Amino acid sequence: MKTLEELLAIKAKAEKAMNVREEEGAGTRIVVGMATCGIAAGARPVLSGFADEIAKRNLKGVSVSQTGCIGMCQYEPIVEVFEEGKEKVTYIKMTPEKVARVVADHIVNGNPVVEYTVASIDK
Repeated sequence: MKTLEELLAIKAKAEKAMNVREEEGAGTRIVVGMATCGIAAGARPVLSGFADEIAKRNLKGVSVSQTGCIGMCQYEPIVEVFEEGKEKVTYIKMTPEKVARVVADHIVNGNPVVEYTVASIDK
């Protein structure tokens, strides 16, 4: 970084990412477990992946945030999706590569990716 313009561009990009993560009145909340176990399992790139994918698609009414321990450390990284009027969906062993499919199938089209969920454990 050599100029004030470069610094301002970095600031604008960071602010845009934060707005995606904290959209008020969001009908859909994507929550990534970011306790020590989640971070060690790779939750930080998953969180960034969701924020980037939501921004790239310019989706409104969707927030991406983080939480502490969800309580199933062996299945980290864990992502929970909360939608108004629907049951919570818990995704386990998430990776940045799985993010685009979850956003496209679940967030955009309303079809949870069952093979990535905690429900797939019983099968």
